[in-house]
Amino acid sequence: MSRVYRALERAEEEKKKKQEGPSINVFENIEVLKKEKPVVKIREEKRKSLGLLPREEFPVLMVSPRSFAEEEFRKLKTQLFLRLPNPPHSILVTSAVPREGKTMVAVNLAMAISKEIHKKAILIDGDLRNPGIHLGKSRTSKGLSDYLSDGTPLPEILTNSEAENLQIITAGTQTAKSSELIGSPRMGEFLKAVAECGKNAYLVIDSSPVISTTEPTLLSSMVDGIILVIMADRTPKEYVQRALKSIDRQKIIGIVLNQIDVNPSNHYSRYYYQYYQK
Repeated sequence: MSRVYRALERAEEEKKKKQEGPSINVFENIEVLKKEKPVVKIREEKRKSLGLLPREEFPVLMVSPRSFAEEEFRKLKTQLFLRLPNPPHSILVTSAVPREGKTMVAVNLAMAISKEIHKKAILIDGDLRNPGIHLGKSRTSKGLSDYLSDGTPLPEILTNSEAENLQIITAGTQTAKSSELIGSPRMGEFLKAVAECGKNAYLVIDSSPVISTTEPTLLSSMVDGIILVIMADRTPKEYVQRALKSIDRQKIIGIVLNQIDVNPSNHYSRYYYQYYQK
């Protein structure tokens, strides 16, 4: 992971050369993390043109078909299935700090997997502190917390989505014992039960941030792979380092850099199209 830190310093030098015209994108590129700087402001019109809606308008952020962002999530999915010798069946998506786009990445990764031929995905909202996946359902609808706390049957919390081959499990009833529930033996039983119920479906779990909560550390021992989401021009370098020390680094299968400049005529942008080779 020392490459991550060197990349942070190199990216800061490249930052000085960039032109205006920021956009939103994600990359499965572990080489290109950036040093801390104020986040680039993105106009709402620009967000909508890329198919990324504000959370307050639509709780689940899904990119538009054939959009540039959708293509990037397709690439992310391809990296997971083609470049890894043993593709993970359970993937934890987390971030160092809040509001880095982890929920958006988790949702769209699950969507991308569900569109693959002969593949199914189950999206799980494991952020019991600040749920972000609702699909139009009431925030008080039963979900993961209810399964863990009072034994609500799995069929009652597993919901079909509008997307074919994609099912959803929301966070459920609000609780003050999120870390206790996530760290309980019942959570391991839950993941096993979901995998069996989903007939070997791929599980994508949206977790709370690493630095401010303990749940990602607990979950990292229960999943096959971890994706860390980093916000360009926002996440401090030392926060990335702390996050990497807090989770099982052997299970990190990728780092997504979110909200970067994607102007193809920009040298700075072309740099971010390079992919990490282990």
